[in-house]
Amino acid sequence: MRLTRWLIAGVVVLSSLSLTPAQAQSASLAGADGLGDSYFPQDGNGGYDVDHYEVTLGYDPAGHQLTGSTRIDAHATQPLTSFNLDYNGPAVRTVRVNDLPAGFTWHEPHELVVTPALPLLPGLPFTVTVEYAGVAADTAGEGWTYAPTGGAFAAGQPHSAATWYPLNDSPRDKATFTLHATVPAEWEVVSGGARVRDEVRDGFRTVSWQQNHPVIGYLTTVAIDRFDYLEQRRANGTPLLSAFAPGSGKLREHEQRLPEILDFNESLYGPYPFDSGGGIYLSAPLPFSLETQTRPIYADWADLNTVVHEVAHQWWGDSVSVYSWSDICLNECLASYTADYLWPERMEGVDVDAEYRDTIGKVLSKPRFWEVPLQDPGPEKMFTSVYYRGPLFLHALRKQLGDAVFFGALREFVATHAYGHASMPEFRAFMQSKSPADLTGFFDAWLHGTTPPPDQYLYPGNLRG
Repeated sequence: MRLTRWLIAGVVVLSSLSLTPAQAQSASLAGADGLGDSYFPQDGNGGYDVDHYEVTLGYDPAGHQLTGSTRIDAHATQPLTSFNLDYNGPAVRTVRVNDLPAGFTWHEPHELVVTPALPLLPGLPFTVTVEYAGVAADTAGEGWTYAPTGGAFAAGQPHSAATWYPLNDSPRDKATFTLHATVPAEWEVVSGGARVRDEVRDGFRTVSWQQNHPVIGYLTTVAIDRFDYLEQRRANGTPLLSAFAPGSGKLREHEQRLPEILDFNESLYGPYPFDSGGGIYLSAPLPFSLETQTRPIYADWADLNTVVHEVAHQWWGDSVSVYSWSDICLNECLASYTADYLWPERMEGVDVDAEYRDTIGKVLSKPRFWEVPLQDPGPEKMFTSVYYRGPLFLHALRKQLGDAVFFGALREFVATHAYGHASMPEFRAFMQSKSPADLTGFFDAWLHGTTPPPDQYLYPGNLRG
């Protein structure tokens, strides 16, 4: 019945495409090779939306051999005679679309072009299964990475997933995610979501993880190591499973406070948006830790501030995600403000108004501090000013609006955009809607300015002291 249905669909499409060569050329039946992000225009692909990924891996740490089979459940948004996936992992062996063999070619930097045997109709579901195998190259923190302990893990922002499975690699196309991974029995496998299988048979361990909420590619992960575990549970019953690679046990004291950190963030931004949590602690000197969904990845230097920061991302970045990478302040400004200002203020009694004034006094005459705008900082400087100027901007906005309005608006914004996307212009318009005063000058100075804001925006409310 499935084969017959698709054969009929193909005849209908082909009969409707009885065009002259010029007409056929203009019909645009190939999905776009990117979604037009201003920083990474070839990220993502047009013509379809993904609903679910099911990734099945086998990995041999000794030889770095990775075998994969990824099934993608999607639906077409236009007629398609071909479409692209983002992928730059081990060599592709076969591709099937709706269980029929499909043609494929690969083009740099990460375009896997798939030509199904029969055209795809808009609005209808379809499946793609890609099988691949070979040595998984070490990207050193930009995707699949060899761990110093002999295992491997996947991490990187804004890209990482395409090094270990094919996908529509854009924040604009979230999907649920299932991982099945088989490794030699002495190794463990950790990912995001809930662990639904852990079975050892004939010298191999197979572990399955399920993400029940939609996730962006760079927020998925797999980590293979000889982990020890810490199991905790929130007061409401949410299970928390954290993993520690050999040599990372000294960081356990931070993760033991995870229930408290989740409660703290929940008091600010509303209910924790996921049904499980935890952390993955590596013995790797990565230059970053990363908010991989439900279970962040931590470098070997992580401290309590890092944990608070990555947990805040579960609301800002994971549940509410950027629409474009130029919106990165929506992720990093909020997570940095949470860890650098709100946690010290509410949990440690720090006078953050005084800290704000002290910081402004130190940087007011330093042009380089102000030269990268918070909104649309550029692809080469995405991860700069959002960390050190973002908290100042949000603290000034808080003082401009008052605590009740500011924190109420943040909770409402998170609830409105849960499991979806938002942009900085949307955030700006939303916060403006909560203020009787015109905030145009304030937002322009803080978000787009490359010099210190005028005093009226640097010291709103009682910030001057």
